[in-house]
Amino acid sequence: MIIRDAREDDLPGILAIYNEVIANSTAVYALEPVSLENRAQWMAARKAQGFPVLAAVEGTQVLGFASYGEWRGAAAYKFTVEHTVHIDAGHRGHGIGRQLMESLIARAERAGLHVMIGAIDAENTASLRFHERLGFARVAHFRETGYKFGRWLDLVFMQRFLATAK
Repeated sequence: MIIRDAREDDLPGILAIYNEVIANSTAVYALEPVSLENRAQWMAARKAQGFPVLAAVEGTQVLGFASYGEWRGAAAYKFTVEHTVHIDAGHRGHGIGRQLMESLIARAERAGLHVMIGAIDAENTASLRFHERLGFARVAHFRETGYKFGRWLDLVFMQRFLATAK
């Protein structure tokens, strides 16, 4: 397995992972699957803004992906980003997410960023622990902010300070 910048030919794999997460979990609060065009626009927008999209690949198979993007629109937030990381259902629990996140954090640090934020469903204890092991701390718990699968969902924000030269 290698981790590299995602390419256009990775989009079908990224799409499959993302839509599986939408359909089967509360890791993404979207309710409907998205199109290949949607993921292509998402990746193009991230890259146009100078944000990375990373893919973990083995041969031609995408095992996972990670990215970060703008936290909020105001200029004062320019050193803070929000990340996303998703792994193919058949490859979770094998360290791919950690490798993707370590690469993503390194990119953010090289870019001179100061804070990385993660928004995680409060019932996703595996993801909460995963982020804690990577140095993220819980900073907010928003109650009943999402509604999916017939129930209200709580959202936890976690943050990590990055080692920057500023």
